[in-house]
Amino acid sequence: MSLRLLSWLLLLLDLFRHEVPGAQADPVTLPSAASSLVWGPGLETNVVLPARFFYVQAADSSGRNLTTSPGEKTFEVKMVAPVEEFTRIWIQVLDRHDGSFLVRYRMYATYTDLHIHVLLKDKHVAKSPFILKGPVYHEGCDCPQPSGSVWEAHMHCPQSFPQIDRDLAIYSSVDPDLNAQEIPQRFGQRQSLCHYTIKDNRVYVQTFGEHVGFRIFMDAILLSLSRKVQLPDMEFFVNLGDWPLEKRKPTERMHPIFSWCGSNNTRDIVMPTYDLTESVLETMGRVSLDMMSVQANTGPPWPEKNATAFWRGRDSRQERLELVKLSRAQPDAIDAAFTNFFFFKHDEGLYGPLVKHVSFFDFFKYKYQINIDGTVAAYRLPYLLAGDSVVLKQDSGYYEHFYTELRPWEHYIPVRADLGDLLEKIQWARDHDEEAKKIALAGQQFARNHLMGSSIFCYYYKLFQEYAKLQVTEPKVREGMEHVEQPSDDLFPCSCHRTRAKDEL
Repeated sequence: MSLRLLSWLLLLLDLFRHEVPGAQADPVTLPSAASSLVWGPGLETNVVLPARFFYVQAADSSGRNLTTSPGEKTFEVKMVAPVEEFTRIWIQVLDRHDGSFLVRYRMYATYTDLHIHVLLKDKHVAKSPFILKGPVYHEGCDCPQPSGSVWEAHMHCPQSFPQIDRDLAIYSSVDPDLNAQEIPQRFGQRQSLCHYTIKDNRVYVQTFGEHVGFRIFMDAILLSLSRKVQLPDMEFFVNLGDWPLEKRKPTERMHPIFSWCGSNNTRDIVMPTYDLTESVLETMGRVSLDMMSVQANTGPPWPEKNATAFWRGRDSRQERLELVKLSRAQPDAIDAAFTNFFFFKHDEGLYGPLVKHVSFFDFFKYKYQINIDGTVAAYRLPYLLAGDSVVLKQDSGYYEHFYTELRPWEHYIPVRADLGDLLEKIQWARDHDEEAKKIALAGQQFARNHLMGSSIFCYYYKLFQEYAKLQVTEPKVREGMEHVEQPSDDLFPCSCHRTRAKDEL
């Protein structure tokens, strides 16, 4: 049979399959507007976030959830405020490629009411339109909820956080007067610190040390939180450096120091990292990497990912040098290289040459992500978990605020601190592909449940609330402190509907 004749026969067979009833290929599963689901905090008036968000789960006409993407443009979201002529809202519908979509929007003004239309081919999805009875406040609106418990209920905050309970358990009481004298004397010359006082929901600060640029992150979260809820009066010190500071034993007089990172050898009170904090505050702003954008950029489906362990970064730890060395010896198992030399410049000839920066989203072309400490904990872990690759996490003495809730072999694959079993763990993952995929998806679900913006705001508020209860003397605005003012919002001011009794006195 000639090649031309064979081609004609195949063409006729294809036409026959599409024309004759009963001879068609399996139909593509289409989502149903009535059966699909819509839910999330962005559909609630009182959940005020820099970028609000909610979810859409595509389902077919029988109510079964789709598990693959029906197409990036499947759902359309429109928002209108009937009372206002214009709405200044930036909306993004992010396809998570698992049958679900994350819708995020950033409001640049406050609206009397907000109508959210979720559409599938011009049909309303689920209970659309969703009507948020106003006022619906934007991020810049200074209108705090006077009751912390009401705010927590609106935000669906958990009753407690294990890390906060653990950090504060070692302090039977906190004396702001004593700390105001002792902490600057002990740490103020060699370290970079901020001394904060929250009084009547206003923020005051004094800085100590030379390198206090990271104060901007703490200022920003305090101002943002105080616009949303009445904070307790409190006084506390924030360590702006990488390394946690309080090394005294519980039997000695310890000082409560708030830090971005904790360690097994210190007693600092841990907050969400400055990186994660900024990504929450600036979502849909100037920061491109955040917990939402990652979810829409997880690379190819699992079977199509490269079965190599991947890492890129700078030379901030000896184990990172060892990893690059191991990668050269085992290139089929590990793809690791430096994008910057800073700490071990004299070794650049041994571990270079440097490679170009890789977009973080391109990390997820690989099944296995290696997470190794930098100067302290590697602050990329939340974003690695949010993807759909499995994380190989180095055992570490450093930790972030959520590590106590992570489980080895459930959310990540553990690797020894010296990386001595890394190749063995990569091989295990290759030999147990379904189990590795299951761990990757569990880690992804953990990030979705615990590391989104609403959770970060809840963590900060619960930390401040519980810490304030320990104070045995009155927090004061002390000499040398400056008032940290709210940013002006001249273009789109809002009128707070709540009475501000303390401000009016």
